Parts: sequence; structure tokens; C-alpha cells
Amino acid sequence: MRSLILSPRWMVWHVLTLGAMVTCGWLAAWQWQRAGSAMGSALNVGYGLQWPLFAVFFAVMWWRMLRMEAAKLEEDAPPADEAVPPPVPEPRPATPPAGPSPFGPRPRDAAPPPVDDPELVAYNEMLARLAGNPDC
Repeated sequence: MRSLILSPRWMVWHVLTLGAMVTCGWLAAWQWQRAGSAMGSALNVGYGLQWPLFAVFFAVMWWRMLRMEAAKLEEDAPPADEAVPPPVPEPRPATPPAGPSPFGPRPRDAAPPPVDDPELVAYNEMLARLAGNPDC
């Protein structure tokens, strides 16, 4: 748990949570001061009560996220009494797959596959006409 709390990722979460809680406290104090001024109203009192609840919400969510990640790490960790066998590497195929990869670059002289769909042929012809005549 200590290594989780002191990890760089969680240090950022600690700072963000504390910053959010301090901001909520500052906003609550500001609303209370505003409520006591000549321009204050009951709405400012409501906001003054609402901001501390937001601060508590940030703290509770920080705690829940921390506990969930700690539980996940405990689940993934092997039991202490069992020795962990070394991972077995997967065998590599002896020969590369037959044919060129569909994800590689296409040769410049490669022709597109033949098209049997008449709608697709008409659509491609229309696109070619539009590309040739930019005034359309």
C-alpha cells in the first residue's frame, strides 16, 4: 500500500485532491463572507453550505479510488507462500506468413482490385468527373 501511495501517479492525485478541497474551502468562506455583506442573500448561504460538501465528495472519491487500486494490486499479487514460476515465452513461427502483409505499403504500380458492383463503378466515375472539374 505504501508503494502505491508514494507512486508518482498517486502523488499527482494527492495534489489534485488537496487542491480541489482547498479551493472548495476557499469558495465556501467567500460565499459566507458574501452572505454577510450588504449584497448577500440566502443563495450565498446555500452555496456556503454546498462547497464543503463538494470538498467531502472529493475526499471520499480519492479514498475509494485508492482502495479500489490497492484491492486490484492485492488480487494480482501472487500468494506469498507460493513460488512464482518464470514466464514461458511463446514459440515463434518458424516461417513468416505466406504472401505480402496487407498492412504494408502498396507498390506504386499496383492496380485496384476489379469492381463488380455497378453502383460503386458509377460513384467512382462521378468522383473522377468532380475531381477533373473543380467548378462543380
